[in-house]
Parts: sequence; C-alpha cells; structure tokens
Amino acid sequence: MAARVSPAGYSATQIVLHWLIAALVIFQVIFGEEIVPAYRVLRQGQEPAADALASANIHIYVGIAILVLAVIRLSIRMIRGVPQPPADESVFQRRLAAVVHVILYAVIFGMPITGGMAWFLGIGTMGEIHELAKPVIVIAVALHAAGALWQHFVVRSNVLMRMLKPGPRSAA
Repeated sequence: MAARVSPAGYSATQIVLHWLIAALVIFQVIFGEEIVPAYRVLRQGQEPAADALASANIHIYVGIAILVLAVIRLSIRMIRGVPQPPADESVFQRRLAAVVHVILYAVIFGMPITGGMAWFLGIGTMGEIHELAKPVIVIAVALHAAGALWQHFVVRSNVLMRMLKPGPRSAA
C-alpha cells in the first residue's frame, strides 16, 4: 500500500468551506441569543411571537447549514488530506494546533446536534450543553485565529496564506 502524500495546499473548495463555516459560526455567536425567547415560550407549551419564531428559524437553519457544510468539509479532509504543518514548528505548537482543531470540530458538530435535540426533541439538558458550548467555541475560534496570525506575522510561515489561496495537490 502506497504512503499517502499530503497536499501542498488546501483546495479552493476547502478554503471556501472554511470561510463560509467561519462566517456562519460568527453569525450564530452574535445573533444566537435571538432563539432563547422562542425556546422558553415553547418549553412552557405556548406559541412564540412571530418575530421570535422567525429569529429561531434563522438560527436553526444556519445551524443545520453549519452541520451539513462541516460534514462535507470533514469528508473532503479525509479524502484529500491537509498540508503538513511547517517543518520548523515546535512540538508544542503542533499539539496546541491539533487540540484547537479537535475542539473546533467537536463544537462545530456538537452545537448543531445538541441545539437540534433541544429544539426538536425537547431535551432540556441538550439545550444547556448547547449554551455551555458557546464560550468554548468563542475561545477556540480566538485561539485558532491568534495561531494563524502568529504564524503569519511572527513566525512568517505560509499557514495563513494557504487558507487564503488554493495550493497544489501534492508537495514537490
């Protein structure tokens, strides 16, 4: 069996999915609280106001979109692979980046799932988990962005640029 070669860069599809998911996650973090009034009213067995229900629906649709796009992104990642970290990156930096990526994927998958279970199945504990995950995703996104900026401006690696411009399929 031949050894798998890591691509030298991300594909255009991977880059678009990365930034689209990022934009949708930021949207959810900023406007996500709009679902709370509708959720509370529904939990009391009442009908939410039209504007609260509309806000809740937007939150739900965006959450579903994030989940679907994340499944596509992870599938492409498993099939195509990802570029190797910079050769001169420390073991600590590699491990920290790996941990942050695992946390990001966990919350990107976990939040829509727990939110859906709370909304559609009425499982209150899932709603609590969903709400508790908000600061986790905010911190993980901040660490991820800080790491990319650190790599670009301090280390001067191509880590950030390869998520802005598609690269070749395999390393030279």
